[in-house]
Amino acid sequence: MRENIGARLKEERERLGLSQLAFGDVGGVKKLAQLNYEKGERYPDASYLFAVSKLGVDVQFVVTGVRSAEALNEDEQQLINLFRSAPIAVKAAALAALNAGNLASDTAINVTGHGNRVAGRDFSENKK
Repeated sequence: MRENIGARLKEERERLGLSQLAFGDVGGVKKLAQLNYEKGERYPDASYLFAVSKLGVDVQFVVTGVRSAEALNEDEQQLINLFRSAPIAVKAAALAALNAGNLASDTAINVTGHGNRVAGRDFSENKK
């Protein structure tokens, strides 16, 4: 896992469009140290990671390989917040809708029913 830290650090540096020299300067290290970090020969300390985080580096991603919530755009963050606070039925419907967008164009969805029952659910809207 440690060797991937360097690759992820390089990915973040390139995403931000910075040279090794400029990135290292922000982190308080020389270009050679930055190169060694990216090659996985050395590992950055917390003060370096804190400094580069101010550039917008996703430190959680660099260390763990998992993007942090701050890396999400506003729409993605709103979707997650709404999903987390939704009742289970709304979550199920949202997942079904999102999955429907991933279906192959030749995939058919069959809906069956009889009377006021469709796909196993009662729809008694016409109660008198």
